[in-house]
Amino acid sequence: MNVSWLIAQRELKERIKTRSFIGMAIAGPLLVLLLVYVLFSVGENNKPHWNVLIVDPVGIMDNKILANTNGNISYDFANNYLPLKDFEKSKRFQKYDALLELNEKILSNKAAFLFYKEKPSFVFATAIQFHLERRLEEVMIKRFSKMTVQEFRGIKQPINVAFRNLYDPKNESYSLSGWVGFFFGGVILLFILLFGMTILRSVSSEKSNRIVEVLLASVKPRQLMFGKIAGIGIAALIQFVIWTILIWLGLFILRETLFPDMMDLSNWDVSKIADQASSGLEDGLFRSKVYNDFVELVYSRIQFGDMLVFFLLFFISGYIFYGTFFAALGATSGSENDGQQFVLPIMVLLVIALWAGYYTMQNPLSQLTYILSFLPFTSPMVCMVKLAQGYSLGEGYQIYVSFSILALSSYATLRLAGRLYQNGILQFGHRLRLTQFVTWLKNG
Repeated sequence: MNVSWLIAQRELKERIKTRSFIGMAIAGPLLVLLLVYVLFSVGENNKPHWNVLIVDPVGIMDNKILANTNGNISYDFANNYLPLKDFEKSKRFQKYDALLELNEKILSNKAAFLFYKEKPSFVFATAIQFHLERRLEEVMIKRFSKMTVQEFRGIKQPINVAFRNLYDPKNESYSLSGWVGFFFGGVILLFILLFGMTILRSVSSEKSNRIVEVLLASVKPRQLMFGKIAGIGIAALIQFVIWTILIWLGLFILRETLFPDMMDLSNWDVSKIADQASSGLEDGLFRSKVYNDFVELVYSRIQFGDMLVFFLLFFISGYIFYGTFFAALGATSGSENDGQQFVLPIMVLLVIALWAGYYTMQNPLSQLTYILSFLPFTSPMVCMVKLAQGYSLGEGYQIYVSFSILALSSYATLRLAGRLYQNGILQFGHRLRLTQFVTWLKNG
């Protein structure tokens, strides 16, 4: 183990001094922040205006929602219970794009449902949830508290708006929080791919240059493989920490400079907005409100303690699970470029995992999502999304089962890859075939 740690230190020092590592540490977060800025500057509205009907049978909202709401969304109220079939088929409701259903328990369970005819863009979905939360803040403060709005926002619980298809309300669900989980899962897959390829290139290069023969004179093949995977993995974790700090600071700077909080009346003039509405100023206010709700989502709504703990657990296990494949390919290839043909199946698995995360956001309660959460190939992505959305009561155990399966699978692949590494690292000039994999696995 001490020998493996020395090799890990050697790999770590080599990685963090390279230009690619430094460049990725700076360029990666800047690219993420650029994408966020473009998203909220340009917007993604596929429809210029939305009409939303709020069904509020007990009158909690008092027929009010954000007096200074942007013109891109219009709200009407219905004070009686409205069946979904009536909303879907009645001519009097044809002009509405969505129905926001509130019940008498919303102030305690913090849950509401929005049934849409056409799926809203991220911008509209965020804005609707934002408007509802702000109005309910006013209601809660008026009824139950003497605190100021800012004091109340520091302790409040967010409203969970479930977005569902009006024509298929039982099988489809959408959560803005899921995008945060998708980002975490996407980072896991991205780092697995980048640093997994680093493992493959490092092993293949040392093998083709015959450096490995010198190394194996003093260490065992398994120790060399363990040390290489560990050292590159630690470099990946350092990279993630840098990304986290820079993105965190970048979002704060964007909010304070380019997207000030337009819900703060001190930051804008109502009469000026009325005079310049035709110039597109309202659109800018709309985007700034949406952006700040996104920032609030990132900073306030997500339980980052749980997210970061499980991110590290799934990242380490997922990295070992996939990293062993890359190490085995590098060790068993007959030349530096020979193993590239076998990288494609691993790439396909990573793409499937990415798709699984998006599918989970759209269908968090489906049977397929349940299955994908336990498969080691897809569980790092799926579990991050489900954790951000929130597990239902009594289902929290599932994430521990998923991690246990992934950890055991990582241990199994590590043992199998050790056999391939040991039998193939000193083999040269052969063509890599599946039959050789089988033979080397048997010769443990």
